Amino acid sequence: MHRPSILSVRAALAAGVASLLFLSSACASSGGSGNAGVPPTSTAPTGRHVLLISVDGLHQSDLAWYVAHRPRSALAALTQSGTEYPQASTSFPSDSFPGTVAQVTGGHPATTGVYYDNSYSRALLPAGTTSCPANAPTGADVEFDETIDRNPKALDAGQGLSKLPDDVLQMTGQPQGLIDPAKLPVDPKTCRPMLPHQYMQVNTIFEVARAHNLRTAWSDKHAAYDILNGPSGTGVQDLFTPEINSEAPALPAGGDWTTDNLKTQEYDGRKVQAVVNELDGYDHSRATKVGVPAIFGINFQSVSTAEKLPTSDGQAGGYGPDGVTPGPLLSNALDFVDGQLATFTREIDAQQLTGSTTIILSSKHGQSPMNPAALTRIDDTPILDGLNAAWAAAHPGAGKLVVHSTDDDGMLLWLADHSQAAADFARTFLLAQSGSGNDISDKARQFSSAGLSEIEAGQAAATYFHATPGDARVPDIVGIAQNGTVYTGGKSKIAEHGGTDAQSRNVPILISGPGVERGRSNPAPVETTQIAPTVLTALGLDPGELQAVDREHTSSLPR
Repeated sequence: MHRPSILSVRAALAAGVASLLFLSSACASSGGSGNAGVPPTSTAPTGRHVLLISVDGLHQSDLAWYVAHRPRSALAALTQSGTEYPQASTSFPSDSFPGTVAQVTGGHPATTGVYYDNSYSRALLPAGTTSCPANAPTGADVEFDETIDRNPKALDAGQGLSKLPDDVLQMTGQPQGLIDPAKLPVDPKTCRPMLPHQYMQVNTIFEVARAHNLRTAWSDKHAAYDILNGPSGTGVQDLFTPEINSEAPALPAGGDWTTDNLKTQEYDGRKVQAVVNELDGYDHSRATKVGVPAIFGINFQSVSTAEKLPTSDGQAGGYGPDGVTPGPLLSNALDFVDGQLATFTREIDAQQLTGSTTIILSSKHGQSPMNPAALTRIDDTPILDGLNAAWAAAHPGAGKLVVHSTDDDGMLLWLADHSQAAADFARTFLLAQSGSGNDISDKARQFSSAGLSEIEAGQAAATYFHATPGDARVPDIVGIAQNGTVYTGGKSKIAEHGGTDAQSRNVPILISGPGVERGRSNPAPVETTQIAPTVLTALGLDPGELQAVDREHTSSLPR
């Protein structure tokens, strides 16, 4: 719960893959000038392109189940013709925002500066600040989600298209203008609102591609994915970001595209068409012939919502009693995604790109719990209110201790008092909390230790993230949830992501294409950060041009 205050050349491609789905297609590309802040050291060979696709929520076990039960599916065909990495893990936190950033930078939060889509910085000023004296106290919510749209209720985020959702493909490819600056934290150095891309501390694969005059594109769920542009602000030339949390037609008032799985599929289908247009050499709207991008991609939301919704469209969400077999809603969502993958492969065939196209499949995050019997929904609001009250009682005159929290299937807290003593106080309080949540059947279920199995506090939290001294963004508290814990004040979801649970982090990686060994399972433990250097290697570029790769020594995926 969020509360205010992630090919042709065998050696090149087989070395790469990690937690997204990548299509590497060879087709002529064109693009204007760009600069990632790194001078070009080589020129990428023509005819190499990488399409990254994340099936959000997809577990490695989902892929294995689906291939076994749908042997003639697109996923089965990709598995049979390629190499998979069954021991792949997302970065932590296992959330979409840091998960995506990890895949396109090669870095973890302490390097990229991106801990969550909903976080806090001790170095920034609150949204709406217009006066920035040198001694102004800092500390601000950093919320890079649908809430910063000019109009969060509109699919076009406030662009003003007249025939939504039918004309959503006419959305701008430069969504920075769809972000309301009044909702952004303020940089005290400039006294100006900080856009998501300005928050990023390292460059991205898109910026490196632009530095080599290669075309780039991406499709995602919020205008806040401007962050993928990287510090230059120009990494992604064609960024298509229909707002998934906008109000969807034909649903009860306030119902967004994630609250009904068929609506989520409809939403995903619009982004699929954008990618098909790009495969055909057009921009996402199919208005202008621009050439197939060197790097482009998409994320799917249909599997994720089918895992989280208790029911939708008359079908039960999540998994069966064994915690492995997809229930009817999830099975349908997997079939939908498989059909869209088949659409991509057919279009690649139609464009005569098959001989030079590599597909890499993964996910930004999994989902937990998979076993419905393990679910314990806990309302974190009374717990955090209690923590603030206990702090005030022990420190008369003090304000709230917790200035920001992000709690999904883990707990991240930022405290007003950044001392070790305050962090230890919070840890002791949380470990003493017991109460009653509810289970998959909405029956009462007791919990202990605030639903947590471990708490890293203060310096231990910074060490957990490998944060450097003075990191103004690292949480003060990192709560590792017990398996099955989902923090929510309602009963509208049966799973979540963001935590360290293996079910939130063990995602598939599958590579299929020319030069990739067929039918192989590589047992090496790998992580999604390895996607970024793999992509650049596939394009014939130097992965060392990525600042995070250089700092963390992130390697490409093993053969």
